[in-house]
Amino acid sequence: MGGFRNDPALVADGVQSYFLAQLSPHNCRAIYTVKMTKQPFDIDHALLQIEKAIAIYPKAAMFALYDEGFTTVFEQLIACIVSIRTRDEASLPMARELLTLANTPVALLELSEEQIDAVIAGSTYHRRKAQQILAIAQQIVAEFDGELPSEREVLLAFNGVGPKCANLALGVARKAEVISVDIHVHRVTNRWGYVATRRPEKTLVALEEKLPRRHWVDINRLLVPFGKHICVGNRPKCSQCPILAMCQQIDVENPR
Repeated sequence: MGGFRNDPALVADGVQSYFLAQLSPHNCRAIYTVKMTKQPFDIDHALLQIEKAIAIYPKAAMFALYDEGFTTVFEQLIACIVSIRTRDEASLPMARELLTLANTPVALLELSEEQIDAVIAGSTYHRRKAQQILAIAQQIVAEFDGELPSEREVLLAFNGVGPKCANLALGVARKAEVISVDIHVHRVTNRWGYVATRRPEKTLVALEEKLPRRHWVDINRLLVPFGKHICVGNRPKCSQCPILAMCQQIDVENPR
């Protein structure tokens, strides 16, 4: 019997499969499956290791904008609207340009819908977003004298603003204890086996019940770059994952 080959692409759901050399004369393969025991999932340790692993990658867009000085709830809310269904690489410069032109509701009302649309033209649904952004600025000026309250219910009342953007704006700008669940947070936490949900909305509820409050804001800050560069949607880079020993690798197929 020939040499032993360990194929990391066969790691899935806590099982490591090993192919041995072909057997003669029937040209068939003997497959030996060895159960590997996963370590208990420690969320504190996991997030600490992920923090180290993502240090070489760009920050999530909203957190990057905060570091650049766009720190108000209004600025974060507008940037999040621009980012919906749009990659950070595209949304970040557009949000930066728009907020440099006008970073308050009053200033935004000096721009036309066409001007806003021209700035965010690279964003998905940009025409609809331009309308929504202008309408939000108008509503803030009319109802709140131009000062956006740091209240989740107020943000959710705006057309086009859902829990993700409301929570992210408040979490980043005000350090409010809220969880923002995007596709990366949803995918990664389910892949870990930390939650078991089908939709981001359900993941939010599950994380609110399970995740320690000290991690509520950071879960998005950490898992967005982690999900973009390591725990990617197709063929995740499990060989680069610092918490592979704890991850249940739910529904992972053909990892790298």
